Amino acid sequence: MVIEYGSNMENRSERLARLQDPFDVLIVGGGATGLGIAVDAATRGYRTALVEAGDFAQATSSRATKLVHGGVRYLVSGQIHLVYEALRERKVMLANAPHIVRALPFLTPAYKWFDLPFYGAGLLAYDVLSGSSSLGPTKILSAQETRRRIPGIAAQGLKGSILYHDGQFDDARLALALARTAEDHGALVLNYVRCAELKKNSGSICGATVVDVETGKAFEVRASAVINATGIFVDDVRTKDESAIAKLLSVSRGTHLVVAGDVLGEANALMVPRTRDGRIIFAIPWLGKVVIGTTDVPAKRIEVEPGHDESEVEFLLETINPYLSRPLGRHDILSIFSGLRPLVTGKQAKTSKLSREHYVEVSASGLVTVAGGKWTTYRRMAEDTIDAAIKRELLPAKPCISKRVRLHGAPAEAGQVGALSRYGTDAAAIEELYRMDSSLTQRLDDALPYTMGEVRYAVREEMARTVEDVLSRRTRALLLDAGAALRAAPLVAKVMAKELGCSANWISGEVFRFKKLAEEFYLVGLRDFTESVLTEDRVS
Repeated sequence: MVIEYGSNMENRSERLARLQDPFDVLIVGGGATGLGIAVDAATRGYRTALVEAGDFAQATSSRATKLVHGGVRYLVSGQIHLVYEALRERKVMLANAPHIVRALPFLTPAYKWFDLPFYGAGLLAYDVLSGSSSLGPTKILSAQETRRRIPGIAAQGLKGSILYHDGQFDDARLALALARTAEDHGALVLNYVRCAELKKNSGSICGATVVDVETGKAFEVRASAVINATGIFVDDVRTKDESAIAKLLSVSRGTHLVVAGDVLGEANALMVPRTRDGRIIFAIPWLGKVVIGTTDVPAKRIEVEPGHDESEVEFLLETINPYLSRPLGRHDILSIFSGLRPLVTGKQAKTSKLSREHYVEVSASGLVTVAGGKWTTYRRMAEDTIDAAIKRELLPAKPCISKRVRLHGAPAEAGQVGALSRYGTDAAAIEELYRMDSSLTQRLDDALPYTMGEVRYAVREEMARTVEDVLSRRTRALLLDAGAALRAAPLVAKVMAKELGCSANWISGEVFRFKKLAEEFYLVGLRDFTESVLTEDRVS
């Protein structure tokens, strides 16, 4: 079945046809790294194409802890350069995407008097490293002020807290903003297009064979530089170039719990500085809920949905509960989400000790691979990757300007508010959809803030192709409340089918796939969802 986009975008078949044009840069991978490279390349003036085998940010890049940060934990482990660089990139992200990235106060509670100067000194060093990029002063707060800022904090024995500041964002929405920014600057960006083979001429890579996942149709793409930015899958692409090449990555799994917003309050995050395995975890207000995480355990397999172990849930609950006035139980969990971190292999045994700094290599045949890194440094990773291609003379030299490129949807100038919803979508466009069809104001579920109009917008303007695309990444419903997302799936499928010209069989197939995904990976068996949730009257 050929599914087309709505009226406001070039349709998918026309976009696929453009793959036959010659390109300067072909990027394989549509997560944070690949999309950042697409923006960098397009704004330098290179003819740029990006293909992603699934949806944008479907794997690691939509499963972050929602922090734009230097990394307090990396300061503790002595990775000063990484922290310094990330703090400066944090400032760039806030400047270029103020509609998605914001400053957030963090409190580190102290239950012993000695903890106040001890933690205060470390966090003051973090603030000093920020320099002119600081988001606010670090200071000691009284117990009373701590309780005022975080009403849900455990009060018994509380001596006070250390206040410091970091950034917060919606990772999937920022990824989409990057995709649309790249297109604003002339790039061709396609999801559900898989790189099947790298093409070579006289031993040098000159493009790739890519396949439209929806139709199976293959396209030969010509490009001067091919960039492997596939995150946790970089070694798979590297073996397409050299079959016996040694692996570059180790991966670790990070699991997060999502609970109701009243657990903390809405304005301040909580940082737990000491856990039984020597790491740091956070409880962060996000889109009306609280995200608690993350774990860091070695992963045996590389997969989009890595799942989680029961021990991770127990660890997070046991770690956060001493800091809460109302301890959490499994029944409080609205959703669980997990993702894999790509870590450049080192000699250390623990994944928590492997560096989050990025690594760029160029193979003998010219395949440019970028690995490791984290969301906060995505722009610098992109700059270094394109610079590596220039150094290898795969591309003519052109200066990087991405530090000054405001992302799609951001107000044109600093200080302007802009016509945006809190989800980073175009509020004016959605209001126009409501004006044309008042039924689109209907909420997807009473427990979710999203509407039918936002579903239509996601299909027409944001390249959404599946129910999962809409409920997991265009909206964040699956992460915020997996049960509510499951209830909403039939209605979402119906709205999408009308936009895409799909059949009743497509609707039932999409609902079935989403139900399986939600129940297996996000619902953790805490609620009783019967087949009655998915009856036809739900979509009539």
